[in-house]
Amino acid sequence: MAEISRVFEAYLDRLNVITILMPHSYNNGQSTTFTLYDQQHHLWELEIKEVAVIDGYNKYQCTVNAFLDIGSSYVIRDEYQAETDLQIGAVIRTKEFDEAYYYEGDDLGVTYQSTSSQFKLWAPTASEVMLVLYQKQSNREEIHQMSRENNGVWVLSIPGDLDGFYYKYKVCVNLVWREAVDPYTVALSLNGEYGIVVDLRKTRTTKRILPYFQHMTDAVIYETHIRDFTIHPESGIHHKGKYLGLTELGTRRNNHTSTGLSYLKELGITHVELLPFNDFGGVDEREPDKSYNWGYNPLHFNAPEGSYATKPSDPYSRIIELKKAIDVLNQHGIRVIMDVVYNHVYIREDSSFEKIVPGYYFRHDEHGMPSNGTGVGNDIASERKMVRKFILDSVVFWIKEYGIDGLRFDLMGILDIDTMNTIRRVVDEIDPTIIMFGEGWDLNTPLPFDKKAVIKNARHLPGIGQFNDRFRDVVKGSTFNLYDRGYALGNMHKEYDVKQSIAGSISLGKGEKGLFYEPSQTINYVESHDNHTLWDKMEECNSNESVTTRKKRQRLASSLVLLSQGVPFIHSGQEFYRTKQGVENSYKSPDEINWMDWKRKEENIDEVNYVKGLITLRKTHGAFRLPTAALIRKHLTFHKSQDGIILYSLNQVKHYGPWNHLVVMHSNLHEETLVELPTAGIWEVICDNENAGIRSLYTVRGEAIKLSPISTIVLYENNGE
Repeated sequence: MAEISRVFEAYLDRLNVITILMPHSYNNGQSTTFTLYDQQHHLWELEIKEVAVIDGYNKYQCTVNAFLDIGSSYVIRDEYQAETDLQIGAVIRTKEFDEAYYYEGDDLGVTYQSTSSQFKLWAPTASEVMLVLYQKQSNREEIHQMSRENNGVWVLSIPGDLDGFYYKYKVCVNLVWREAVDPYTVALSLNGEYGIVVDLRKTRTTKRILPYFQHMTDAVIYETHIRDFTIHPESGIHHKGKYLGLTELGTRRNNHTSTGLSYLKELGITHVELLPFNDFGGVDEREPDKSYNWGYNPLHFNAPEGSYATKPSDPYSRIIELKKAIDVLNQHGIRVIMDVVYNHVYIREDSSFEKIVPGYYFRHDEHGMPSNGTGVGNDIASERKMVRKFILDSVVFWIKEYGIDGLRFDLMGILDIDTMNTIRRVVDEIDPTIIMFGEGWDLNTPLPFDKKAVIKNARHLPGIGQFNDRFRDVVKGSTFNLYDRGYALGNMHKEYDVKQSIAGSISLGKGEKGLFYEPSQTINYVESHDNHTLWDKMEECNSNESVTTRKKRQRLASSLVLLSQGVPFIHSGQEFYRTKQGVENSYKSPDEINWMDWKRKEENIDEVNYVKGLITLRKTHGAFRLPTAALIRKHLTFHKSQDGIILYSLNQVKHYGPWNHLVVMHSNLHEETLVELPTAGIWEVICDNENAGIRSLYTVRGEAIKLSPISTIVLYENNGE
């Protein structure tokens, strides 16, 4: 179509509805007739249904009695012979558009063969699409016209072996040409400037056989960041800040205590959750050491981040090294959870989604403006069919190609329930032991509340865990009020909420309302990469207390996380009082703020051993990780005790572990307290204020026990078993 000087503007807002904006500067915005033409000179008279005045324009809402082929070019002419092109408007956000242009094939992106490669791109609103091929070795660029097929898919097959070729697309929408990287690309050049054709068969390994894992409550999740975990100068790790740093065994700090992978093995966790490792912005892959980022700036969803690779310029390096890291962790019995960020992109205007199908992939408010529930300028519209398909395709790709064992959904409350449940069903078909959980915060995005994947809709999200902010806040204190203190920090008035949290945040009886319906839905935690570490919070709100007292409080909080029903989640370094020097949001702070301080681990080895003992106890006895709400109601009983002391028993639990009757006590009191036991008898203490594990520390006979200040104690009844 020849270039048109637009006197007025016209938008296709539904499949048969056209909105025309006529400025008052042109014929006072007045027009009585509009005619639509296509490239074959067919014409249709538009029927004006409504006229409104808005901000210097007359707005005409018109209908057309024709099926308009989106992607084809149309012209609208008024009675004065002024013309404008028909632009794609809000039609792309209608159900009719979704139904008409949904593509169910599994071959979007590049299908590589040594003899040819097929390129497929979903771009239904495009009038033209070009494939740009670039061969770096010869510095030669080729531009190829693509062909449009059904459902708005553009396709082109190129003969020859294209392994290593760079590529991108040029897409024309509404007469504007934009360059974009393939959203489905699986390999990238430096900083994601081009997609790269690769042969993934060169990178594949066989998935390891992992230790038996049945219930989500059997998991002990350890969250870390690839760079943080290895970058410390005393980590003893050679590949600092890299994927391969996760593979090094036997590393130690200055030939003393273990670090890295060896430390993870000793700690006994079942799953390691890695902050995002798909390609993200904020770190220059040419000079990765000069900047830092957590990784919540997603650029390309199906290719690994290059700054963690030893050779970021080699597209195979990041793929092979990430796969090796996952494989080695699996080899040592540790499952890998991928932190996925499908709720937003880094910069909407620069994203491939927006360049290829403008306006489709993101939610808009009632005024047509991009919504911002995420706080970063855009919300992914997961409820749209091709957006949901992209997320599903991406999840399946990471599971099948990289062998990940879990998914942690960032800002899951932005996503819709149907999408999350569809992901769960698809994942179950591949491997039902893959765990799924996310942040179910209720954010201000234009999606009806009953469609949001938020905590209050947990009933409609079976098999999907939620970060339990109530657990976090009643144990630690409010994340958003630095000076608010929870139970572990000395507050006495949250005991009931703590009890319900201990019981998996389920309802314990008639008339009670639980936060969740099954213990598998609660992710119990007191700190994560977000916000202040627990230690840094106490530096402020418990600053009047000694370091020794604060350490007791952190030990109490960790005990509550690891002994409560549900799924325990530990932030890396929490087990040795991790500090970020008071920085509340360290997403782009330097390594010195974010790194795992292995020296601090060595200095606090007693706390590390205590947490290790709690993990061992939890893994040894299933009474601490009952898989259903019914079993919790059957076996867990709270008993009355002094204010500040929480006392409960786990009864008739021989089926789940070595002991039939366990008692757990938590105290946030400053003084030693004599606490009555539920029954008189012979009791073996396996956890007290100094040690934790599964071996008897000492025996108690009688009806009561002395409970140390700010501590936890676990006993089992010795019936000669």
